[in-house]
Amino acid sequence: MQDNRNALSPVYSVIPVPVEKVRANAYNPNVVAPPEMELLELSIWEDGYTMPCVCYYLPEEDIYELVDGFHRYLIMKTSKRIHEREKGLLPVTVINKDLSNRMASTIRHNRARGTHNIELMTNIVAELKKAGMSDIWIMNNIGMDKDELLRFKQISGLAALFADKDFSIP
Repeated sequence: MQDNRNALSPVYSVIPVPVEKVRANAYNPNVVAPPEMELLELSIWEDGYTMPCVCYYLPEEDIYELVDGFHRYLIMKTSKRIHEREKGLLPVTVINKDLSNRMASTIRHNRARGTHNIELMTNIVAELKKAGMSDIWIMNNIGMDKDELLRFKQISGLAALFADKDFSIP
């Protein structure tokens, strides 16, 4: 883990980004039920955007890929009144992390406030393992304990996820 004691938080550099230049990531397992989406739309209507979306900038495409804030982004895309009021601009902070660390960041943001789709979480664990992340890295970076990680690995049914384990009985 890097030492972030003296780092300035990205929230101090919020930028307005045209929603057309923002796209969802392919790995977010967070699911919000319709009543909560309606509440989120009302919250943004009544209070405005009080939290920016977190993105990673892809300069070769000139696109901001979401790390956190998919549902706030979705509200901007689907609510005409909010899109008009905000002039199509989404408040964004940018982080500069590789894909594995962006995935971990997404999970940390989501787990701090909600529930996850089991199938998508299983896919993320599989992707992180394929990327060479250790069990300890996964546990430390996305807030899982050993038993939870084991369950996700078992659900996936991928033998490769267990390749680094010794199952012999001493």
